[in-house]
Amino acid sequence: MPFHYFQPFPSRRSPVMGKNGAVATSHPLAAQIGIQILADGGNAIDAAVAVAAALTVLEPTSNGLGSDAFAIIWDGTKLHGLNASGRSPKELSLKEVKSKSKLTSGQPSIPFDGWLPVTVPGAVSAWMALTEKFGSIPLSRLVEPAARYAETGHPVPPIIAHYWSFAEKRFAHREDFRTTFLPNGRGVRPGEIFSCPEQARTLRLIGESNGEAFYQGELADAITDYAAKTGGYLTKVDLVEHRPEWVEPISTNYRGYDIWEIPPNGQGIVALIALKILEGFELDRYPLLSSKRLHLVIEALKLAFADAHRYVADPDLVHVPTRELLSKAYAKERRKLIDPNQAMPSPNPGDPLGDTVYLCTADKDGRMVSYIQSNYMGFGSGVVVPGTGIALQNRGCGFSLEDGHPNQYAPGKRSYHTIIPSFITKDGIPLAAYGVMGGDMQPQGHLQVVSNIVDYQLNPQAAIDAPRVRVLNEGGIAIEPMINPEVVRELAKLGHTIRIDAEMAGFGGGQMIWRDPETGVYIAGSEPRKDGQALAL
Repeated sequence: MPFHYFQPFPSRRSPVMGKNGAVATSHPLAAQIGIQILADGGNAIDAAVAVAAALTVLEPTSNGLGSDAFAIIWDGTKLHGLNASGRSPKELSLKEVKSKSKLTSGQPSIPFDGWLPVTVPGAVSAWMALTEKFGSIPLSRLVEPAARYAETGHPVPPIIAHYWSFAEKRFAHREDFRTTFLPNGRGVRPGEIFSCPEQARTLRLIGESNGEAFYQGELADAITDYAAKTGGYLTKVDLVEHRPEWVEPISTNYRGYDIWEIPPNGQGIVALIALKILEGFELDRYPLLSSKRLHLVIEALKLAFADAHRYVADPDLVHVPTRELLSKAYAKERRKLIDPNQAMPSPNPGDPLGDTVYLCTADKDGRMVSYIQSNYMGFGSGVVVPGTGIALQNRGCGFSLEDGHPNQYAPGKRSYHTIIPSFITKDGIPLAAYGVMGGDMQPQGHLQVVSNIVDYQLNPQAAIDAPRVRVLNEGGIAIEPMINPEVVRELAKLGHTIRIDAEMAGFGGGQMIWRDPETGVYIAGSEPRKDGQALAL
């Protein structure tokens, strides 16, 4: 090519508007599949499943057939939540995990790659559950566009290619990964065509069997046989017994708007805790990107993460004090810890008694879907089941190995989960499906996007465009370089340790569809930090 793919200048995106449906996601070709499903008479749930299947092919750097998934659905009358996260292998003991753990910052942790962090993939079960409960088109038809792209190939856009190069460094030593995802022995470059006929066959098997092949048929055999041959832990029992769970979303009210998340084992509660704390401050007194407003956002997030890391775990096995963590009284007590003039050190949890794809869809009848799907860290564990194109997630890294911790590893358990879809309603009226990708940036992005709209009246696209900050696990904060250097200096004077980070995807990848309740018009926005696109009918 006579040019490069760097984008040296700011680029303006307008909100996309339509009356008969909308789709927004992180890959334009996937968005086009969703909008075609709507144009052909499918509903928002059909479109969401088709886009989710397509993203496993088009953006394998962030998700795949071995992913987990979560969704919030407005069916025209009420909200439904779906938790399709998988459990740890039943035959993998805590003792075995500890014996093969590694030290991270002086603490034992589960390795990021190989079989040890692999949990049961839940994404395919999400497609099955959504199609069965709300769909109007057979799963076999919904996965076919994805299968065609896997079979005939698709050009890889710049940001996805950038992350593919990381996988080359991580997994080039693995023959199973190299054979499937490193053609010519390297990552796929921008504009190159990538195909994976094995994925096409797998997708068609999933469609023809309505997903059963993945959990108790030919694909299940391939996964468990490979595990048995190569030191893995997944068994047929793990796959056969997997079930997604329909759950009641949790919420908090922020200045008259109800913000909804999936309950634990996900980290959506972080956004809700932090919003409840922030509601006690008059944020709109301060400019959007002022040091005073950003300081309050940062401090609220620190407190929320401290609580989530202490209490969030699999609610089937331990008690998670969700109601107490979201109470006004608890928010008031935590709010007292924030000093407007001084950054706090890493806070302790209170006592109330870690890449991803996101998509949203909406249809002409008012149904809306907020959906998220991920292999966790890039391609996940690096384990690829030969002949299938199935890259298995490494979601087991989300467990703690601390004795007595609610999120401590156990067989048959769901880990602390980073991927979170979100939804906004007001007085029972559905307003927006939205999400922000990116590990622990997700609840931080949720909070900042909501505040941008509610406190500063930004439209969905501008709310997503706005520069962000990120509280870091290792301490300190990351700030996007578009934020005024004087604001950065003021934050440093307050005691914040600051890293200016030009890696845009570290600040998330958001999409949103907002519905005007008076006109029924959809207003959609797509993240400029990703390759994505918003489309409407």
